[in-house]
Amino acid sequence: MTDFEQKQHRVFYGWWIVGAVSLMSAYISGIVFYGFTAIFEPIANDFGWSYAQVSIAASIRGVETGILAPLVGFLIDRLGPRKPVFAGIVIIGLGLLLLSRVNSLVAFYGAFIIISIGMSACTNVLTMTVVGNWFRRKVSTATGIATCGAAIGGVLVPLLTLLIDTFRWRTAMIILGAGAWVILLPFVPIIRHKPEQYGYLPDGDVSKKIDTDNGLTSVQSNEVDIGVGQTLKSRTFWHISLGIACHVLVAGAVITHIMPYLSTIGVARSTSSLVASAISLVSILGRLSFGWLGDRYDKRWVTSLGFAMTVLGMLLLGYTATNAGPWLLVLFVVFFSIGFGGPIPMMSALIREYFGRVRLGTIIGLVMGIMMIGQIIGPPLAGWVFDNFGSYQGAWFASAGVVIFGIISLLTTPSASNRMPVANKLREHKLT
Repeated sequence: MTDFEQKQHRVFYGWWIVGAVSLMSAYISGIVFYGFTAIFEPIANDFGWSYAQVSIAASIRGVETGILAPLVGFLIDRLGPRKPVFAGIVIIGLGLLLLSRVNSLVAFYGAFIIISIGMSACTNVLTMTVVGNWFRRKVSTATGIATCGAAIGGVLVPLLTLLIDTFRWRTAMIILGAGAWVILLPFVPIIRHKPEQYGYLPDGDVSKKIDTDNGLTSVQSNEVDIGVGQTLKSRTFWHISLGIACHVLVAGAVITHIMPYLSTIGVARSTSSLVASAISLVSILGRLSFGWLGDRYDKRWVTSLGFAMTVLGMLLLGYTATNAGPWLLVLFVVFFSIGFGGPIPMMSALIREYFGRVRLGTIIGLVMGIMMIGQIIGPPLAGWVFDNFGSYQGAWFASAGVVIFGIISLLTTPSASNRMPVANKLREHKLT
């Protein structure tokens, strides 16, 4: 009996993978995604750059991730996840070290390009693909747990703020870059591609018949298998992608600008860092609860519920500009955070439900490439609103309308129950 088989008798190995990708995401998201709001003001103040100029770095992160996501998904499907993950971690560390040395806007953007390349290889596409490969019945729950790592990373925002305020932002980037290599590289050997390669099926079911040429079992012939070309032609693909892009546009703007925004309405930097951290932590409730709901109810409606909570959160955030009382801010954190976190595990669950598992990485990468358009637009647009109007309030109210459009796009997606049950027939028909 192999070591893998011995572990399997104790606990399904898929849960070990969930734990590994979750912890990796915690560090990466904590320092690059959530942590960007902590470095925002120190860099803008040091160089005298506008908020819109600094925000473009977040858009560059979205551009790189969007461009590379389809490629990363394809490589994971073909090569497995380990090589892309190893390369991504090394590149993230290098990017953070380069960020510590920047002295111009061009160099600042260049460092974020490098960091974004690394992130593309070892965060969202990786997490959703490997979890989707190892789970079927519990895919929403498992993805919800896996994505909690990214939310837990928000705990690092106050620590990152303290690190920057104590040692200055350049030294902080050196520490974090070296930390990426020391902390993340040991997780790489834990990541594995598909359970079939080790004699198992998703969710820990045992398979007796293995196709040694490609690691797939005869059981998989019952899974939905739609080609990439067929996927791109389907209305379903575009409805899901555009709906998620609207949500990401708003979430990216808030995550990037929450600390600068709160500063403009008189909230202390130490307090605003706690709010930024609270957003990520409270989003865990959304990720776990929506993952549970997604395994039991129509995933379109569950995801739309999260979008609706985001809309309410944006309205509350807009009103804090005229009433910065603590209770209004607390309500914003609750509604926005759950609405932000809940739809995250639903993305891969929706894709797996509609388009199957055979090309899961590639299709997730394509969806993420489209949804990152929202990440590209959201942060600099919010910064532009502030630079030109001296307030974020209009950006927050307009964002509520954008998410409402996302709800409409998602709810007009055809029901997954209408798809053909046999994979081969799905190749012959377009999803309507």
